[in-house]
Amino acid sequence: MQTVRQRLTLDGTPESLIQSIEAVLFASKDIAFRLRQGALGGVLGCAEQENVQGETQKNLDVLSNDLLKNALAACPSVAGIASEEEDLPVAANASGEYLVLFDPLDGSSNIDVNVSVGTIFSILPANGGDPSKEATYLQAGKEQLSAGYVLYGPSTLLIMSTGKGVHVFTLAPETGEFILTRENIQIPETTQEFAINMSNQRFWAEPMQNYVADLLKGEEGPMGKRYNMRWVASMVAEVHRILTRGGIFMYPWDKREPNKAGKLRLMYEGNPMSMLIEQAGGISSDSKAPMMDIQPELIHQRVPVILGSKAEVETAIKYHQ
Repeated sequence: MQTVRQRLTLDGTPESLIQSIEAVLFASKDIAFRLRQGALGGVLGCAEQENVQGETQKNLDVLSNDLLKNALAACPSVAGIASEEEDLPVAANASGEYLVLFDPLDGSSNIDVNVSVGTIFSILPANGGDPSKEATYLQAGKEQLSAGYVLYGPSTLLIMSTGKGVHVFTLAPETGEFILTRENIQIPETTQEFAINMSNQRFWAEPMQNYVADLLKGEEGPMGKRYNMRWVASMVAEVHRILTRGGIFMYPWDKREPNKAGKLRLMYEGNPMSMLIEQAGGISSDSKAPMMDIQPELIHQRVPVILGSKAEVETAIKYHQ
């Protein structure tokens, strides 16, 4: 039974990168404990503040953000930290080699109804840049050295990659260690499941309207098969299902806020999830270009997202060409 450290060492991961990943996991174990306590720990409900995105924060959003920042700041190999919940990045350690970006609690609208949520992280090289400056973090997703998420569900799972495949680790309550339980995940090339928020259908651009309409036609339509729809409103849960059994996830552009390219954030959600999907044999796109080829212009940049099983994503992209 391999721990995260043992597996990463076997893969030849540098010690400094292992330490950075372990700092994320240290905080994630604490978050998992607070989530298990639920109402008994006083972590449910909303905080009386909004994040940089203008979204009302949950109490556990704030707590998770602080736990991760503190753990990462204490890690010597971390040069800088950027959170989806905060306006600007912060410098951590002058001698650090890495930048760690994170969404402390993805899907936090689900906390009060006890549905799965998660922590998403992305690790980039610092490249000697100033870790207090946004420009240092504006690297394309293909520059990521590691990405992953911790899923807080019936069991607490770590799904991660350092560019050598995607592995799943399960948190053992007895030891507090994440233990390897599945390695080298491969996503099926085709699927009969799609995930999208259908309540927004009337706001989508025509290509997405047409694609989803054809999915719904089932065996009689151009896809020639029946699809099931899933929607959890937690990206970690959606992506985990795809990594487990295939599927396609879509959060497209819509005309409610036409000046915003999409809802999901490139640096905190799009890129790390794309690294996992592509390392597992899937595809990720903003409907026009591969997600990890996009050169970010802002640290909180938003993008449309289509990712999942290779053949299905390729079909969806064709509708947009």
